[in-house]
Formats: sequence, structure tokens, C-alpha cells
Amino acid sequence: MSDPQPPAQPEPGAEPVESTVQGAEPAAASAPKATATDTAPPPAKPAPADVEPPSRWATAFREIVTGNAIISVLAIVLALVVGAVMIAFTDERVQEASVYFFARPGDTFAAVWESVSGAYVAFFQGSIYNFRRPDFISGIRPLTETLTFATPLIAAGLGVGLTFRVGMFNIGGRGQMLIAASAAGWVGFGFDLPWGLHMIVAVLAGMIGAALWAGIAGLLKARTGAHEVIVTIMLNYVALYLVQWMLRTPGLLQAPGSNNPKTPAMKDTAILPELLGPQFNLHFGFILAIGATVLVWWILNRSSLGFKFRAVGENPNAARVAGINVKSMYVYAMLISGALVGLAGVSQVLGTVTTGFSSGIDAGIGFDAITVALLGRSTPWGILAAGILFGAFKAGGFSMQAAEGVPIDIVLVVQSLIVLFIAAPPLVRAIFRLPAPGSTPKRQRPIVTKEMEAK
Repeated sequence: MSDPQPPAQPEPGAEPVESTVQGAEPAAASAPKATATDTAPPPAKPAPADVEPPSRWATAFREIVTGNAIISVLAIVLALVVGAVMIAFTDERVQEASVYFFARPGDTFAAVWESVSGAYVAFFQGSIYNFRRPDFISGIRPLTETLTFATPLIAAGLGVGLTFRVGMFNIGGRGQMLIAASAAGWVGFGFDLPWGLHMIVAVLAGMIGAALWAGIAGLLKARTGAHEVIVTIMLNYVALYLVQWMLRTPGLLQAPGSNNPKTPAMKDTAILPELLGPQFNLHFGFILAIGATVLVWWILNRSSLGFKFRAVGENPNAARVAGINVKSMYVYAMLISGALVGLAGVSQVLGTVTTGFSSGIDAGIGFDAITVALLGRSTPWGILAAGILFGAFKAGGFSMQAAEGVPIDIVLVVQSLIVLFIAAPPLVRAIFRLPAPGSTPKRQRPIVTKEMEAK
């Protein structure tokens, strides 16, 4: 047998290697074997660097710029800008100066500034305050005219906006106003009642008449499924020709001894009282419009009926499953909407045009109410503000036409552009580079540097 070999000696500079002695168990063998339950969790990823959350002011600012209110405001701004361009292009002084634009461009820019600024200054003086008046009382008269024009727009806009919240479209404002004006006017000139009571009866008669007329569309939708848009549009023509026939028939609405299709003047006991004296046209109808705004707000936000209205507007099938009588909600919504639109007709007959009315008493308010409801986002306070704005357009438009020769059609174009921009919120957000609603602010990624170990 050969002699055993001596153990190998480690080389100089090499790390010592642990040798195993015969009969001794390795360290790994002596350790308990790992099981599935003893598996160690994966190493946690290093936490990213802390990012400071946005401040309260930044959060509030983002909520403002992503809300619906800012879209309405910016839509008005865009419409006014487009209106300024149209005013400049239709002004004769601008056209004359643009002929030699490249020779003297300053003249063209000066003419543009004079035309646009003059038009909008005239608009302000005709709708808010006239600085050219000698005293404050006469200077504030344009504001009262704005509120007078806004009174029927607010009332009718509330009626249209209420149906929007229920998922319906009341396009029959013209017919409902005509029926309300006929009923209120008939009571106003045909009856002798004490002061106060006469006015209340006339107002109620007009609102009830308009509510019943609008209720026809709600009943047909509930019972037969007829679309309310078609029904209300057709009822507009029925009401128009019905009122025209009554205005031409002696003994109904036509003034005695007259061949003109016009009613007699309203009796003094039925006329809505003046708010600021005989030198102003503002009447008690504006207070009724404010009261209607509060009432609609309470109905939609504080009553069980308003909850049912909103539930049906969001999803009628889900509301039906929840036990809500959807058909009844349609009828109730059209009845209340008709009464509110009827209040607009009543304010026209008993407050604005008290010397007798014809078939044009609605003055396009029934259709303007749709625009007001859209601009106000179908909310009561939004409709109130939108109605005052459109009242300012009506009052200031006449001042622009009289003072600066601006065509009144430009005001109508501006109103139409407001609706156009409101109907296209993505367009407004793209122009002003606003974030989309519900989006989260982009946070900067923390810069993480890896240190390389030196070999």
C-alpha cells in the first residue's frame, strides 16, 4: 500500500478554504432543509423618492379649470372675440383704412380698435351703467332694462332646464307662453277683482293654462311613448293658430270695437307692481323669477320628487327597477316645466306689455330659453346667471346698434356662438389647453442614480 498523500497546501495569497474532516458533517448538511412555508419573501423594491403632493391651492385650481363653469365662461369669451372680429370687418372705417394697409398699417389697427372698443363700450352703457348720465339713478337704468329682459328668460329657462334634468326636451316654450298669456290676459282685462287678488288670480290662471298645455306632451309620452320633442313642436303651431283665431274673434280675446288682432289693455288691478318707480320698467315679475329659481333649486336638491327626477334623468330603467314610477315623473316634469314657462308669458302680459298683446307676445323667448338652459348647465343658479347675461345682450344690442351702427344680427351670432362652444367642451379645452375632467396632474419622476462599485 502506498503512503497517504499529504493534504494540499494553499497557495500563497489565496483565500483559505474550509476543509471537511472525515466523519464531520458539512455545515450545509447540518442546517435544516428549507420548506415551501419557509421560503423567504422576495426582496422589497427600493421605495421611490418621496414626491411632494400638490397643495390645496393647486388642487382647487385644477378643480376650477376642469369644471363646467369655466367652460361656460370661456365660451362667452370666445364668442365675444369672434364678435369683435365681425364688428371690425363690418365697420366702414376699417374697410376704408384697410385699402392702404401696407402703406399705413397703423390707421387700420386704430380703426379696428375704435370700432370694437366703441361697440363694446356702447354695449356696457346700454346694459349695465351709462356713464354719460348726470346722476346715478338715470345711469343705472340700463341695468334695470337688462333685468327686465332677463325676467321671462329666467322663468322659461328654468322650465326647459327642469326637463333636461329628467331626460326630456321641452321645445314647446312658444306655445306654452301663448296659452299662458291668453289665460292671464283674459283674466286681466275681463274680470273686476280687488287689487292684489286680481293679480294673483291672473298669474295662477296663466301658469295653470301653460302647465296643462305642456302636460299634454307629458301624458302622451307616458301613455303612448310619443316623443316630447315632436309633440311640443306641433303644439307650438296649434297654440299659435288657436291664439290668432281668438284674437280675431269678438268676444274672446279681441278688443271690443277693434278689427286688429289685439287684446284690450290690462286693468290696473291685475298689473304687476313696479319695483323702482314709474321711471323704470322693472316690475314684480323679476321677484317671481327669483322665487321660481329658489323653488326649482329646492325641488331638485332637497325634495324626494327632485331625487326621482334626477334618477329618471340618469337612467330611467334603473329608476324603474328601484320602484320609481317613471311615467308619472314624465307627466309631473312637464306640468312643472309648463308652469314655469307660463310664468314667462305672464310676466310679459302683466308686466312688460300691459297695453294689450298680439300673437307675437312670446318674442322668441321660448326658443331663447333653450339657449339659457344650456348655458346655465340646467342648474337653477346657472340659469339665473345665463338669463341675466342674455338680458344684457338684448339691452346692450340695441345700444350698440343705435350708438355705433353695429347690426343687431351680430348679437344673435354671438349668442349662437356661445351655444356652439358650450356644446363642444373639448374644443374649448383644446384652445385654452385645459386638462380634461377627471385627469390627474402629471408628476415628475424622481431621478434615481445608481452608484457603480469600483472593481
